[in-house]
Amino acid sequence: MTRDRNAAVWRAVEECAPRALALSDAVWGVPELAYGETRSAALHRAAMAEAGFRLHENLAGIPTALMGEAGEGGPVIAFLGEFDALPGLSQEAGVFTPSPLEPGGNGHGCGHNLLGAGSLLAAMGLARWLERAGLPGRVRTYACPAEEGGAGKVFMVRAGAFAGCDVALSWHPDAFVLVDKARSIANLRVDYAFHGRTAHAAVAPHLGRSAMDAVELTSIGVNYLREHMPVDARIHSALQDSGTRATNVVPAYARVRYQIRSATVQDMLALAERVHDIARGAALMTGTRLEILPESGTANLLGNAVLEGAMHAVMQALGPVPFDEADQAIARQVQASLTEQDIRTDFARYGLPYEPGLALWDRVAPLDNPGELFPGSTDLGDVSFTVPTVQARTATYAIGTPGHSWQMVAQGKSTLAHKGMVHVAQVMAATGAALIAEPALLQAARDEFAARLARTPYLCPMPDSAVPPVRVGHAEGGALG
Repeated sequence: MTRDRNAAVWRAVEECAPRALALSDAVWGVPELAYGETRSAALHRAAMAEAGFRLHENLAGIPTALMGEAGEGGPVIAFLGEFDALPGLSQEAGVFTPSPLEPGGNGHGCGHNLLGAGSLLAAMGLARWLERAGLPGRVRTYACPAEEGGAGKVFMVRAGAFAGCDVALSWHPDAFVLVDKARSIANLRVDYAFHGRTAHAAVAPHLGRSAMDAVELTSIGVNYLREHMPVDARIHSALQDSGTRATNVVPAYARVRYQIRSATVQDMLALAERVHDIARGAALMTGTRLEILPESGTANLLGNAVLEGAMHAVMQALGPVPFDEADQAIARQVQASLTEQDIRTDFARYGLPYEPGLALWDRVAPLDNPGELFPGSTDLGDVSFTVPTVQARTATYAIGTPGHSWQMVAQGKSTLAHKGMVHVAQVMAATGAALIAEPALLQAARDEFAARLARTPYLCPMPDSAVPPVRVGHAEGGALG
């Protein structure tokens, strides 16, 4: 019976695939930054409406956040997608040397054109199967903005956008086919703004209080802190405003953005307090006034072994992405632009043995792969503390392709990307079907979620005062991922 159900769901996904692939390519062509994804959101809105989903827009007060729902009664299965791009990664499709379409322009260097369209495709396929089977159940497809640096889902969580969902399923483009084992880390983005006193740097330097000196001293202090923080923690920074471009003016204002990450929200907030103290000390040393301005943050992922096992069983039944020799040739062209270290590092992320010459992944990785904690962050983590959540990773690009790279953008409309997107939609849709058809499985996932949440209650990494910065093109400061 499970085999017949899977086959029926997979056929439904294949029937819907042409529309979703066209959506993915269209979003690739209009790369937009966090909270400015107006054209991308409009494309998703049109696709949802065309597929018969009931639309709910302006979620959490964010114009580019929307949800579509189909079906009646029964469990609520949510599929989460994204569509924001990254700055500075413009690249021609199918060209494997640096060739920007627009110098300095945006590009889908994390594959979110695929992510959003693939999740919608899974929802379309599951909704079609439910209708044909005459079963109760509701399918929701969420178009979520601003994962790259904007924490859009955190604002959606806080506004109750995922209320009523029984489970949430998502995915991410990858070089491998596997179930994500909830290895992300918590993250906080915070600005330190220093207010000093301007002066002529030659005539009266003693009257000045340099805000840039405070920024530099903060950097020095953080560099010394790195020796004394957990090995899974990360701290990055980027100067936002130096106050002046003149060398003979003492800058009265300067602002630097820090991104602070650690394994859990609790660990991250403790580390952030140490960074705050360093900035406070820098202000004292320079006679400046400090403003601490938390901007956004995300929680670590909360795993769910029941959902992970159910998804892995579907992956094994479906098998790997059906790449052919033409796809292999594309992947080998990509790898020619990479180093051996790039390729080795990709295998090491999941504890997989290095296989020289392997350009495309041709199997399903073990569920218990011994990969290390992934030192990246995602706002899906906050959803995972709100509703039982599972995430797939499916091969859509050549092994070794760096994340957030022009090589990723170049592969975003390839047959590799298209085949991987349809494959993962089939995995997610069939996992959703299993949860609807097998009430005991869904209840087990709920029970595990409740037990884990009792041990580790949700702690929002953002202050209550934070609001979605919905102005167009907000995410000039970089990405969370």
